[in-house]
Amino acid sequence: MKKSWKVAVLPGDGTGPELIEASMRVLDQVNRRFRLNIHTEIGDAGFDCIKKYGTNLPKKTISLLKSSDCVMKGPMTTPEGAGSEVSAAVKIRKMFSLYADVRPAKSIPGVWSLKGGIDLVIVRENTEGMYSGIDFMASKDKAIAVRVITRKGSERIGRFALGLAKSRRKHLTIVHKANILKVSDGLFRDTIIKESKRYKGVRVDEAHADAMAQWLIKNPEDYDVIVAENMFGDILSDEAAMIVGGVGVGPSANIGEDYAMFEPIHGSAPKYAGMDRANPIATIMSIKMMLDWMGHGNAAMAVERSVLKSIKDGVKTVDLGGSSKCSEVGKHIADAISET
Repeated sequence: MKKSWKVAVLPGDGTGPELIEASMRVLDQVNRRFRLNIHTEIGDAGFDCIKKYGTNLPKKTISLLKSSDCVMKGPMTTPEGAGSEVSAAVKIRKMFSLYADVRPAKSIPGVWSLKGGIDLVIVRENTEGMYSGIDFMASKDKAIAVRVITRKGSERIGRFALGLAKSRRKHLTIVHKANILKVSDGLFRDTIIKESKRYKGVRVDEAHADAMAQWLIKNPEDYDVIVAENMFGDILSDEAAMIVGGVGVGPSANIGEDYAMFEPIHGSAPKYAGMDRANPIATIMSIKMMLDWMGHGNAAMAVERSVLKSIKDGVKTVDLGGSSKCSEVGKHIADAISET
C-alpha cells in the first residue's frame, strides 16, 4: 500500500492563488493517473494575512503545517522596511530547519536559453549567512547586519550538495568570498572541502561569488552542482533561471531532514494579480520536485514530459513568447498527464 501524504497548500497572494490553482489541477490529475495517495489542505499565509490576523503566518496555518508531511507554497509578498514582519517563507524554513534550497536551471526545448545544454543545480544554504535576520540599528546613523556561518550548517549543506553531485555528473563548485570574508567564508569553504574527502569520485572546485556571476554567463554548461551560502545562492539562482528562460520556469525545493517546502523562485507580482497571465511552469515544476522527494519518480517524469509537451504545442504564457493564459497552460499540462 502506498504511503499516504498530506500536503499543506498555501496559495499566497498577488499572482499566487492563480498559479496554485493551475498547479493543483496538474497535481490532481497526476494523483489520479498514478493512483497516488496525496491529500491536500489549503492554508492561509502571506501579506494579505497581516491585516486579517496581524501576522503573515497565523497559528491555524502553523498547526496545519505541523500536521502535514510537506508544504506547497505559492509566491507571497514580503513586507519591507525596518520593523516589518519576517517573510512567511523564512519563518517556515527556520521552523522546520529546511536548510537546503535546491534550485535547478536546465535548458528547455522551445524556450529561449543563453546556450544549449545547460543543466545545473544551485544548492543554497537556507538558514544562516547574510539572511540570518540579525539586522538592527546600532545608533540613529548606523545599521548593522550580522552574517552567521557555522561549522554545523556548512557541514550539512556540504554533505547535501556533495550527495547530489555524486548522483549527477560528480562535479561540485563551492562559491564563496573567502578572499574578503576570510573568517566566515573561510569556514564555509574549508568545511565543505573537508567533507568532500568522504565523497570519492566527486570533483570539487571553487569560485568567488562575483566571478561565478560572470562564468554563469560565459560557460554555464560547465557546471553541475553549485553550493553557496544564503545570499550568494539567492542571487546566483535568479541569474541561473534567467539564462534558461527566466524566473517563470524556476522551481525550487526547500529540504530538511524530514520535511520540505516547494515553491517557485519568483515573487508574487501583485500588479498582475487576477489577470491570469502569470507563468505557472515554475510552480508546476516545483510539484515535480515534490513528487521526486516523495519517491514518485514516474509521476514526476510525467509532469515534466507534460510541461515539455505544452511548450512544444505552443501553449505558453507571454513571457515565453506565447499568448496563453495561466489557466490554459495549467489545463493543457494536466490534460497531457493522462497521455503519458
